[in-house]
Amino acid sequence: MGIAERKNRQKQALRERILDAARRIVMREGFAALSMRKIADAIEYSPATLYLHFASRDEIAHALCAEGYAQLLETFVPLTGVADPAERLKGLGRAYVAFGVAHPQTYRLIFMEDPSYTGAALGGAGAAAAAGKGKALANDEAVLTASDPVAAGATASVTVATSTAEAGEAADNPELTVTDDPGATALHLMNTAIEELKAAGRLPASTDPAVWAEAFWATLHGVVALHLTCPVFPTAPLDTVVGVALDAWLGTPQPAEQVDQETAQPRRVAGTAGDRKKTHAEAPADSQSAAPAEPTQAAELASGSSPSPAPSSDKSAKASSKASAKKPRTPASKRKAATP
Repeated sequence: MGIAERKNRQKQALRERILDAARRIVMREGFAALSMRKIADAIEYSPATLYLHFASRDEIAHALCAEGYAQLLETFVPLTGVADPAERLKGLGRAYVAFGVAHPQTYRLIFMEDPSYTGAALGGAGAAAAAGKGKALANDEAVLTASDPVAAGATASVTVATSTAEAGEAADNPELTVTDDPGATALHLMNTAIEELKAAGRLPASTDPAVWAEAFWATLHGVVALHLTCPVFPTAPLDTVVGVALDAWLGTPQPAEQVDQETAQPRRVAGTAGDRKKTHAEAPADSQSAAPAEPTQAAELASGSSPSPAPSSDKSAKASSKASAKKPRTPASKRKAATP
């Protein structure tokens, strides 16, 4: 190992010690308690040594924000394999809120302390440099506005054009990694899921995925910010509130059995109605085919003719004729005497 390489390693190790000490102070006492002197005391170095690695406390804050945001993105990685885009978005939302609750000071530092810190987290070192340029341009604009309003407007136009160009470059390269642009990576995950929902017809055709992703993110941030700052929020369990918010966005999932039943129900209803119609239509034909060839008793009564005897009456008729044949005839004299 050469001398230069050894010095670089020592420098990197000291930088990590500075960040570790700063992180512990922020988590324990909050960002307001962070100072270069307090960090120097924690690592037992002089404050002047810290300035060899970080120009200011803000630069340390930028590094902490970028590091914390990278940790947030790591919690998203297992969720990228979820097939259903709605469930993937819900998983991202729960992971986001869980990170904010588990790391309140880091979350505050990234999203609730200073816009330049947020820019450093979302865009890495490039965004931190852009934030520094933005502050410089803002100071210059304040000076120019008093002396030359036209020049101030030109400066603002340059700023907007630069931001637009950077946004266009990020849009042209959707496969950004965490080191390229963490903020674009997080929004890309949300955008992709929303685009899949739109393509599947589960969202309106007029849906703008980029706008929806920002609104979805704003909802999650609102839940975390209220949880960290408002003592009366939430009145219900936080998981319940998060679940209701996600269901309001993406709907309540239905069990597979219920979906199958609802899908099959119309078919069963249609089949049942068809069967009823078929039954009614076939009833006359069945009655006609089941009718005997001989006229029925009802038909004979309707025509006025005497009803035909039932098949069983033939035997009784024969039996009565035999009985009459065997009965002895009465003599005529007795018949006359019996007549009054």
